[in-house]
Amino acid sequence: MSCGKNFDSGSCVIDILKDIVDAQNDVMHDCTTSCEQSIADLLGDTGNGGSNFDTVPVILYCKDCKPFKGFGSRRGGDDCEVRGSFFFRVKSVDDDGCAILELLFSDDRRGRGDDEEGGRGRGSGHHHRNNPTDPADQDCDDLRASGICITVDLNCFCHVTCLPAAQTL
Repeated sequence: MSCGKNFDSGSCVIDILKDIVDAQNDVMHDCTTSCEQSIADLLGDTGNGGSNFDTVPVILYCKDCKPFKGFGSRRGGDDCEVRGSFFFRVKSVDDDGCAILELLFSDDRRGRGDDEEGGRGRGSGHHHRNNPTDPADQDCDDLRASGICITVDLNCFCHVTCLPAAQTL
């Protein structure tokens, strides 16, 4: 049974993520679930006209029901800092269920993670920017694309949570 709008691969996670990629690509080129609402907000289907949103941020859950945290690094000069995130932008999904995900962060430094609190979030002292231990450790306001991408097998996941549509690019 498909839970996606336009796809029926036999996997709800794959179908929803394919719908998100289609919606994001549409924007880039010219009681509902959180994913349906976020897709509608992205496309401007909520009666507000067009939107400035370009991303439906997602959290994926492994088959053991734990949130998936992806890790990656982007070189900048001589630095190579590994960062972790629970929040992703779906870049693509192929027919075999492999996806390219971009790690999202809530700082303006796009993958750096050091701010005026020395790498901690907004003065609260518990948002670990470089290595959060839980999705609640990350701030989902002002998410930004990082340029850090990973490849995952979507068949390894059993649940997807969509955050509100955002402008990340």
